[in-house]
Amino acid sequence: MQQLYPPRSGPVDLETAYAYPDAADDRAWVRANMVTSLDGATQGPNGRSATVSSPPDRVVLSLLRRLADVVVAGAGTVRAERYGPADLPIAVVSGRLELDPDAPLFTQATHRTIVLTVEAAPADRRAALAAVADVVVAGETSLDVHAAVDALAARGLTRILCEGGAHLLGHLVAAGRLDELCYTLTPTMVGGHSARLVESALTLHSTWTLGHLLAADDTLLMRWLARRD
Repeated sequence: MQQLYPPRSGPVDLETAYAYPDAADDRAWVRANMVTSLDGATQGPNGRSATVSSPPDRVVLSLLRRLADVVVAGAGTVRAERYGPADLPIAVVSGRLELDPDAPLFTQATHRTIVLTVEAAPADRRAALAAVADVVVAGETSLDVHAAVDALAARGLTRILCEGGAHLLGHLVAAGRLDELCYTLTPTMVGGHSARLVESALTLHSTWTLGHLLAADDTLLMRWLARRD
């Protein structure tokens, strides 16, 4: 792997390149990790990101999970990517709670799964999930991003890794709570129809600074940092 920006010779220490800032010791730091093909697809025809991934991307994905305290993902992403138990807590964002309490993500989790939902969620589904997960209400009819992030931080989960989907990323950006985007561009084209990297009904005003640009086997791996006023 080669570091193209900032220019640097020699081998890349990935753990150093993707280390969380010291600020994450005191407050939540929200990092997203996303991958697209050259033609901008976030997943292939099977609806999974693995279709557009690459070996270097999977190496970084594994590293980012090891560095994080918790992985956050929308329910649609959890279903499409078939999330199962992991070596760290998984937090699922869902307003309608269309989740299976008998799924391995809940019944076989090493760390009790967290469900971030809203007050308007169906009471019966909420009760069923509360038996196998920690259900956290953050918002009345739509997700209160600040409340959700603060709830995770209150549990000591300050290094937050968001793995999508696009609408959840849109909420994070709109709320000004996405601190960092790790974005991989792979040397593939898949055509068809795919969601954008970020989906939002709102017009977003968000500017970013390139932290680093790495290259490996024609895969480009970027780390973008949000500019804060």
